[in-house]
Amino acid sequence: MLEKTRKFRDAIKNIDFTLIALTVLTAVFGIVMISSAGGDGAVRYVIVQSAALVLGLIGVVIISILDYDYLARLSKYIYAACIILLVLVLIPGLGRVQNGARSWFVFGPVSFQPAELVKIGFVITFSKHLSEVGSGLNEPKNMWKVALHPAALCILMLLQPDFGTVVVFVMMALAMLFMAKISWKYLAGAFGALLAACPLIWIFLLKQYQKDRIITLFNPENDPTGSGYHVIQSKIAAGSGKLTGMGLYNGSSRYNNLLPERHTDFIYSVICEELGMIGGVAVIVLLSAIIIRCLYIGLNARNSEGLYICTGVAAMLAFQAFENIGMCIGLFPVTGITLPFFSYGGSSLVTNLLAVGLVLNVRYRYKKINF
Repeated sequence: MLEKTRKFRDAIKNIDFTLIALTVLTAVFGIVMISSAGGDGAVRYVIVQSAALVLGLIGVVIISILDYDYLARLSKYIYAACIILLVLVLIPGLGRVQNGARSWFVFGPVSFQPAELVKIGFVITFSKHLSEVGSGLNEPKNMWKVALHPAALCILMLLQPDFGTVVVFVMMALAMLFMAKISWKYLAGAFGALLAACPLIWIFLLKQYQKDRIITLFNPENDPTGSGYHVIQSKIAAGSGKLTGMGLYNGSSRYNNLLPERHTDFIYSVICEELGMIGGVAVIVLLSAIIIRCLYIGLNARNSEGLYICTGVAAMLAFQAFENIGMCIGLFPVTGITLPFFSYGGSSLVTNLLAVGLVLNVRYRYKKINF
């Protein structure tokens, strides 16, 4: 009996309550801001987001129970499922076009973006792939297979087209490869190839509205009622909050309806408008704490697989936050990438929670507990 009690206490000690508390606090903060930013649809948005939070927390429990080594053993099946999802969404009649990209499944009132779930699958499968390759990563015979792993998923997402999500996957892959000690010659070669391909990407891959967003980044006032409208209104809203903000539910954009996508893409601008710079900094602190905690857990994982999982999750959250906040204050082009845990979107919130669940899985298994 005493032995069972001791093992139970050890198991409880392996649960990272700090990460759980940070995640729940951030998600609840996000729901509060959605209730302010949602306007006439606020009640529905809050209900959907709250339901996603509950569903995501259930998913956290489930994914935390399953040993991540066991999930990794299923990597071939998980990767195949990711490919199938991304192929199915491209089929007219199955995939729904929203904001110019065929990237959604819609079932009655419920819609979700399969690329969000694919992020979780990618973290698991790529971590397994890198751990299997091990010290042989930089051998050419292994490197091309490693590069093909994210490339196949990215190509399918480019066909939607969803460039923003593709960039997220690239950043996740680069962070995980960095932890796996990839040779700098490969990174330099990839960067050089990207620079050389930029003219071709600009001419053949980017649509006109995407080109306009990039051009607008440098001079949004050139087209204040067109491509520059979102950026200008976002910067006005963010700046009008000053230090302490106009007060929750009292932001001017709530009433003048000038800021588009207040509850999704530009919710950070609403936070700055209503809670001021203090609120904006609070968001950055919360997200940074979650990301740093993920990296800390990864660096103390029991094996390289755990390290890569935590790195992938941290990179996913970090880049999305970096890009979204930069977009809201006019430092980056508008891409549609959401702010983790804050922007409205059930599939996005569930994905972020499942990602945290993977990290909690790694933390729980610092030491193996046998009952």
